[in-house]
Amino acid sequence: MGAVKKLLKLMEERQQTDPLAGEDTQPETSPSALHGRAILIVGMAIVALLALAALSPAPKVDDQQASAINAFDKVSLEAKAAIVVDMQSGKTLYEKNAEVQLPIASLTKVALALTVAEALPLESMVTIPYYAGGAGSDAHLLKGERWRVADIIDFTLLESSNNGAAILAETANSRLIELYPDSPTTLQHAATLARMNALSKTLGLSQTYFLNVSGLDLSATQAGAYGSAKDMAKLFAYAASAQAGLFQGTARDGILLTTQNGTQTSASNTNEVQGSIPGLIMGKTGLTDLAGGNLAVVFDVGLSHPVVAIVLGSSEQGRFRDMRKLVLMTRESLKNSE
Repeated sequence: MGAVKKLLKLMEERQQTDPLAGEDTQPETSPSALHGRAILIVGMAIVALLALAALSPAPKVDDQQASAINAFDKVSLEAKAAIVVDMQSGKTLYEKNAEVQLPIASLTKVALALTVAEALPLESMVTIPYYAGGAGSDAHLLKGERWRVADIIDFTLLESSNNGAAILAETANSRLIELYPDSPTTLQHAATLARMNALSKTLGLSQTYFLNVSGLDLSATQAGAYGSAKDMAKLFAYAASAQAGLFQGTARDGILLTTQNGTQTSASNTNEVQGSIPGLIMGKTGLTDLAGGNLAVVFDVGLSHPVVAIVLGSSEQGRFRDMRKLVLMTRESLKNSE
């Protein structure tokens, strides 16, 4: 402000000697006089700007946002898109291409599980119509076995079984036609698929739609489902809040399942970082040629303080490395904001 005061003093002295100071004084027309007036006008403008800057308050930055930005500045991801959202405050802590539409692969199965749970009692029994294998291990469901709907959901989610998804969709389809008489019936699983897309619309997932019930690629150029990282954050936040018990098995390394007649099988989790995320509430992997490696998790960073993190378009192993980084930086950013 010292420079401003000096400039004001010089301007005052200039005004006392300048012909413009008196209303009745005839204006000078010499080049030197015109030059002097120009300097005076510029000087007054500078003073006004400096004064305005001095009086204007500095923009406020939310403490949590500032600490999050500082922490996530260190993050470099292989993924094409990612997002981290604090479910408690609703604030986005980190995002990368979060609204870009990408193939979501088996993240689709979370929407399927929500749809099946709406249609069928979880304790109801289902006869397995054909063999269903898993992607995480040699676990399988055999034709003719009788399983609870809840167990088939657990198996399908943990093992990311495409046949398991088809069995669930087929089982729920007739009941969904009863619940929603306007459901389409022309294609296999059409009612289930329609209800999954209705759920997407209800949740406001503007970039998300499902072309099949598993997320498996339909062809070399057509994925089975599409969505954005932002949409997946909404879907998983909803799933963890509305149906937490339905997905609790996905927070475990594996679970033991038992058929109606006592036969047992172990389902293994395809999520390799399951054991390295303290407070994990739920998670789901996805992997296809078109999607690359996807991973979505919901985890607690404190007592009842859930956060959802999404990684889309990474690689098979890169999705796990990316998620480890996001979890670490999330904890660091929220710790700094306390």
